[in-house]
Amino acid sequence: MYNIKSNIAEEFINDKEILNSLEFAENNKNNLDYVKSILEKAKECKGLSHREAITLLECDDENILKETKALAKEIKEKLYGNRIVLFAPLYLSNYCVNGCVYCPYHYENKHIRRKKLSQEEIVEEVIALQDMGHKRLALETGEDPINASLDYVLESINTIYNIKHKNGAIRRVNVNIAATTVENYKKLKDAGIGTYILFQETYHKKNYEELHPTGPKSNYSYHTEAMDRAMTAGIDDVGIGVLFGLNSYKYDFVGLLMHAEHLEETFGCGPHTVSVPRICPADDINPNDFSNSISDEIFEHIVAVLRIAVPYTGMIISTRESQKSREKALRLGVSQISGASRTSVGGYAHEESEEDNSQQFDTSDRRSLDEIVDWLLEMGYIPSFCTACYREGRTGDRFMSLIKSGQIVNCCQPNALITLKEYLEDYSTKETKELGDKVIKKELERITNEKVKLKAESFISEIENGQRDFRF
Repeated sequence: MYNIKSNIAEEFINDKEILNSLEFAENNKNNLDYVKSILEKAKECKGLSHREAITLLECDDENILKETKALAKEIKEKLYGNRIVLFAPLYLSNYCVNGCVYCPYHYENKHIRRKKLSQEEIVEEVIALQDMGHKRLALETGEDPINASLDYVLESINTIYNIKHKNGAIRRVNVNIAATTVENYKKLKDAGIGTYILFQETYHKKNYEELHPTGPKSNYSYHTEAMDRAMTAGIDDVGIGVLFGLNSYKYDFVGLLMHAEHLEETFGCGPHTVSVPRICPADDINPNDFSNSISDEIFEHIVAVLRIAVPYTGMIISTRESQKSREKALRLGVSQISGASRTSVGGYAHEESEEDNSQQFDTSDRRSLDEIVDWLLEMGYIPSFCTACYREGRTGDRFMSLIKSGQIVNCCQPNALITLKEYLEDYSTKETKELGDKVIKKELERITNEKVKLKAESFISEIENGQRDFRF
């Protein structure tokens, strides 16, 4: 039975409710009056139910599709402005005991090179990332109690936070590691992590078990209930996602929204971020082996409807996607992107050869961070390296209340400009700096709160004089 507040996976992600929602959507997708009423409701920026959202996604009326994309763009600009947060993944280890059939880290893959970074190698990687200009990382490991233990992850977090190199510093470490216990989540919370990230891959229990035939991750319930344990432990910023292409995208779209609804109802705060990766080529993995892959058009539609359905949740797109695909997704609702990513273990400090391959997947967008920053500026976005909300305790329901009230703009806009100015002064090319300074000057004039504007101008002036790390 479907129970949104249950702590049992098969009750809050209920198969019958998903199938009934899919049937409802199929029966109502051509009821244009009803679909238009969904769009009208969405304009209030209070989100949609999973059933409303899947009905909107199913509707293939050309005018409705145009309205959906236009509304997604409008909501994104209203809540997030033109700010795009930048981050990079940092792979610590690719040892793994699981048998996931879609991931090259699966334990049966004997030709991928297995690696684990020492603390000294982590320092090398982080300095390389700092030299690019990154301030925010997402730690990644395979699941292996010996080679990627929680103690190793905690030691690595401590190492990262204590690396000071020139003007560089990693100010926020998000963590994407396997499902664990409440006790261990408390340790991660105490270590000062930002967001705890864990992708469901697919919410279809039978398919999930077939895709994860062996290893700890094969336990569907334990994995699906991980965010409940994390939030019970006090981690109030969590990130969810599915890997589109493993299962029917419609089924997983509904499951993803049901998960978000469950967290909101149970803990008073939904997910901080939703990620939308698609399966892509990797060592030992051919996407053509998976029959549920989705087209670019469907992918864009998913991004647009997600933005409408969960308006206050950050949306992430990685370098799995091409520059063209990411550009479209940015207009439709994505608010965070990775830049200059390496998905190999130790890939920032030392470029890997094809023979010495340890990466999890092939990256499509291979541009440098400065090229990404310049590209965003050219499109009218503010590349942001801000980590202020996390460091000021504006997380979880506190962050959500600020964004829902519209007050967050008085923090996010100036913080984005301040961190962009740091990047321009310390890391950018001359051409990017010239463009970025013009954007900062223009965007300062758009700040309506005079006190905030004057303070931001003062901070930017101090950055030009060599000071760093200001925040609202």
